[in-house]
Amino acid sequence: MSPEKRLAPYGDYSLQAAAARILERNRDHIRTQKPHIAVAKLSKIIEATLKLSNRQGFQAMSLRDLAAAAGLSMGGLYSYFDGKDTLLVMILGEVSSAAEALLEGAPSDIRADPVAHLEWLIDMHVCLSEVMQPFFVFAYMEAKSFPAPARKRAIASEAATEAIFAKVLAEGVAKGKFTVADPDFAAALIKPLLQDWYVKRPKYARRGVNADVYAAGVADFVLKALGAR
Repeated sequence: MSPEKRLAPYGDYSLQAAAARILERNRDHIRTQKPHIAVAKLSKIIEATLKLSNRQGFQAMSLRDLAAAAGLSMGGLYSYFDGKDTLLVMILGEVSSAAEALLEGAPSDIRADPVAHLEWLIDMHVCLSEVMQPFFVFAYMEAKSFPAPARKRAIASEAATEAIFAKVLAEGVAKGKFTVADPDFAAALIKPLLQDWYVKRPKYARRGVNADVYAAGVADFVLKALGAR
């Protein structure tokens, strides 16, 4: 089953859906009144931002570059944000909100078993970063040049993800499912394994590894390290 289909029961993570959520969270910055028009144009702005940032870096991208790539006027851009920092926060907010909402939404039957819960978290994180790969790569690659407020937000988002994993690890220890002295440290070690998928995906493509295989491989590796297999 494709990552999109595995994610489907938990939400829509397409570019258009992401733009709709960004619109809803940023009504104070966006002056366009008709939601369907705003979502369509926001989708173009976000897509163009991610492509330009991947090619030349977010800091090097000018708003004129962005307007041309998105097919909008400069005035059109300013209907959606007042500067690059606001646009940056919009995109980072979507990455962190999507990840946290998904990972905190495991079904109750899965939550009851720490082993199944941890496998689910790994699988869902890989699926989400596959479907939203440009967003995740942007957040990871641009982090070093973020202004202070955005950098703090990115750090807080990573900490929130680690906390979700650490909680499940601690529950597994309490139930005798996992053997690990420090769940917080173990969660911090799992995070780079998840990041490797979207940051170094070409490396795995050369080996014939897709998202399903990667998620299963990481889960197997982690569960063996925790004494659960």
